[in-house]
Amino acid sequence: MSFLMPIMCALVMLSGCATNAVTGASELRLMSPADEQRLGESRYSPMRQQAGGDYVADPALQAYVSKVGQSLAVHAQRDLAYEFVVVNDSSWNAWALPGGKIALNRGLLLAMQDEAELAAVLAHEIVHADAGHSANQMGKAQLGGLGIEILGALIDAPGTRQAAQQLGQISLAAVQAKFGREDELEADRFGMRYMVAAGYDPQGAVRLQQTFLSKFGGGTANNLFASHPPSAERVERNIATAAAWGVGGTVGREDYQSATQRLRITEAAYAHLDAGRKALSEKAFDDALNDANRAIKIEGREALFYELKAEALLALKRPSEALKSADLAVKLNPEFYRNYTVRARIHQALGRDDLAAADYRQSQSQLPTKEAAEFLDGA
Repeated sequence: MSFLMPIMCALVMLSGCATNAVTGASELRLMSPADEQRLGESRYSPMRQQAGGDYVADPALQAYVSKVGQSLAVHAQRDLAYEFVVVNDSSWNAWALPGGKIALNRGLLLAMQDEAELAAVLAHEIVHADAGHSANQMGKAQLGGLGIEILGALIDAPGTRQAAQQLGQISLAAVQAKFGREDELEADRFGMRYMVAAGYDPQGAVRLQQTFLSKFGGGTANNLFASHPPSAERVERNIATAAAWGVGGTVGREDYQSATQRLRITEAAYAHLDAGRKALSEKAFDDALNDANRAIKIEGREALFYELKAEALLALKRPSEALKSADLAVKLNPEFYRNYTVRARIHQALGRDDLAAADYRQSQSQLPTKEAAEFLDGA
């Protein structure tokens, strides 16, 4: 692929070098600060929609996580428009988009025991945004896409288009793959600095990594640890960094336990949700309905439980009953696209295509999908 080198050099020249505000190192910048902000803002809502929507059953918990996040963000090196949201998913996951748009899953909150551990997660993600790690991954994807366009437009030699596709796949893989070792160690090290600056006990980062390594260090796959792999090295580095900072700082166990109390009380309900979704995918519709009803009995403010119930009832050919559950799902969370797509299917089953179209249009405004587009194109 030596013939690609001049093109790759031209692509690199389109970007520029800059001093990393976090590390002080001179490095290649694949995305301008303005582009980072635009990309983060444009992708934040769609990615949260795809991940299950925001967790809205306990607004006080959302406010608590945001408060902790903002207390850390003021110590970041770049003045980004930081946002922190809890996403309604049971898996252990957290992520940061360019521009400071950060999310963590409901399930990850159950893995932690105190506010210092929460601060460790949020500070780690803040560094990924602050140091440009997230932007660099997405910038590589943009370079790959631009490379394909240039190659496709300027060169038509045999085998060239296949090479261009391979180049794009390499760049895409770089985005989807785990953060590099140095990025992770930087996020740990500087994240602990932000923790200390905000008054938190840096031992929270040690405990957190020990928990992660204990549970997933044996190679068990998980969304969070595909991109943020735990390792004995990270634990050892965190221990050394925490020791250098010394003893002291807020642990916040009581505050954390209080803030997550509702989530812990209703944990079994979300286990029923996950089991019900699995049953639905296996066409065990009665089991899915039973799981939905059990979940609702524990937590009546969760839209996802009513959405599951509506899907199960529709599959059991009980659309009138399904509509009642779908209406409740929309009422409890009108900002989640899937509540509208499920209700649209129910309206179709009841022969109400006009109402189905209205729901599909609403879902499209929240997250464009092939299902909604195909219906609306044919309406």
